[in-house]
Amino acid sequence: MLIADDIKLDYSDVLIRPKRSTMNTRSDVSMKRTHTFLHSKEEWTGIPIMAANMDTVGTPDMHKVLSEFGMITSPARWYLKNDPTAFSSNYKDEYLCMMGGIDDIDVIKTNSVMYKFIGLDVANGYTIRFVDAIKELREKCPDATIVAGNVVTADMTQELILAGADIVKVGIGPGSVCTTRIKTGIGYPQLSAVIECADAAHGLGGHIIADGGCTNSGDIVKAFAGGADFVMIGGMLAGHKECAGELEDGKMKFYGMASETAMGKHGNHNNYRGAEGKTVEIDYRGEVGYTIKDILSGVRSACTYVGARQLKSLSKCTTFVRVNNTHNRIYE
Repeated sequence: MLIADDIKLDYSDVLIRPKRSTMNTRSDVSMKRTHTFLHSKEEWTGIPIMAANMDTVGTPDMHKVLSEFGMITSPARWYLKNDPTAFSSNYKDEYLCMMGGIDDIDVIKTNSVMYKFIGLDVANGYTIRFVDAIKELREKCPDATIVAGNVVTADMTQELILAGADIVKVGIGPGSVCTTRIKTGIGYPQLSAVIECADAAHGLGGHIIADGGCTNSGDIVKAFAGGADFVMIGGMLAGHKECAGELEDGKMKFYGMASETAMGKHGNHNNYRGAEGKTVEIDYRGEVGYTIKDILSGVRSACTYVGARQLKSLSKCTTFVRVNNTHNRIYE
């Protein structure tokens, strides 16, 4: 048994200190980023915010709206096997990221022509089997931009990139409908995970997605400020017109993909696996476009507070100040 007693931080543990800025308006901020990926050598330009590959959020209607903003949708996994053309039929869509499980590699390969990003998404990215699966997917799809996750530490981020991943998904347990930390005691404060994994990935020429834990636009800002190349959100997009599910009494259901609801729907029950997610009811929030505009407004505003004319510059302009402690400390 070891105890790591150095400080680790969640989004709620910090604020960003404002700095003198020569910017006059939020409209001066460029939200688009251009990334060139390590293994695929492909280039992508857009706003690097992603809808999570969850049943209620990763829908064709969500993709239609987000793509208009230049943002990415990760289709819910069941589309991969049951309706892979629901989002795009005959061309590589710049704003789609199709991810499946280890046993879905051949299906992913077959449909990879339709998606800008493909990948493998598992709860535990630390197994040798998962690393071998990334190697296999890279071998079968040598020119694809591959996403792999989830992990929360620098060493495993590097291993996945060296195995063939272009982008590593970072986050274990921070999501609003994930109960992994409660059920298993496993996890890592999300901001520190993002900072450490981003540093490891960028050292090799790779990229990361900050996956989970964002409950408002300020959290998204902190993820980008910590070095995330992409930020994936689920709960912030739940409860909208574009989500799957019925509207009852002004509410819509939102659930984790390891919840009883999801396992029952997809037949994932077995005698050794319990639920590590929950189902909640979300107040109906109307069209998602209004929420997206509000999120982007928050990120733009943050950039003006620190003098970042481009989203790319935000992390270089950031000074984090610890707030949830008795002795404030500053991290630049």
